Amino acid sequence: MMNRTFLLLAFSCVLALAGCAQQEKTPAQPDYDQTKKMVVDILKTDEGKKAIQEVMSDEKVKQQLVMDQEVVKKTIEETLTSDKGKAFWKKAFEDPKFAQNFAKSMKEEHEKLLKALMKDPEYQAMIVDIMQNPEMKKLIQTEMKNKDFRAHLQKVITETFSSPLFKAKIEDILMKAAEEMQGGKKKPDQEGSSEDQTA
Repeated sequence: MMNRTFLLLAFSCVLALAGCAQQEKTPAQPDYDQTKKMVVDILKTDEGKKAIQEVMSDEKVKQQLVMDQEVVKKTIEETLTSDKGKAFWKKAFEDPKFAQNFAKSMKEEHEKLLKALMKDPEYQAMIVDIMQNPEMKKLIQTEMKNKDFRAHLQKVITETFSSPLFKAKIEDILMKAAEEMQGGKKKPDQEGSSEDQTA
């Protein structure tokens, strides 16, 4: 009985010592900044870049990204339409440089949108309604009398007439008109000659 108790105590001591030794061997857990720095350093290496490329080329990852696009889109829409989002954009557009760069970046998309809208019957009807509005007519008339607007309009007209594309278009229209006029003159002559022959 005594031997058994002694063996149990000895075994317990061995386990306790082993546990302590294991704890001494286990390194301390690195903090957040150390972990972050380590990850960034790894990503900067060629192996890290290659690993990211392999992950991004995986079909499952691609599908997940496509699925997450709707979530991202919804999040952005909710952010932009929030009071904080509106306040941010209002303040951002007060900066002339930001407004200019933003307009340049969106120029192509705006042109595509306007071209698509111009073909839309509903949009055309809306523009007609706006132009027929008495206040809009009054505004246009006021602008037409403005010296700066007239100078700008004159410049636009001059540039348009100087454009090679515009010149080619005008020449084409004039050529077609001349051909139609010549065709109209020939018909009565041809009819007269055919009547003389029958007589």
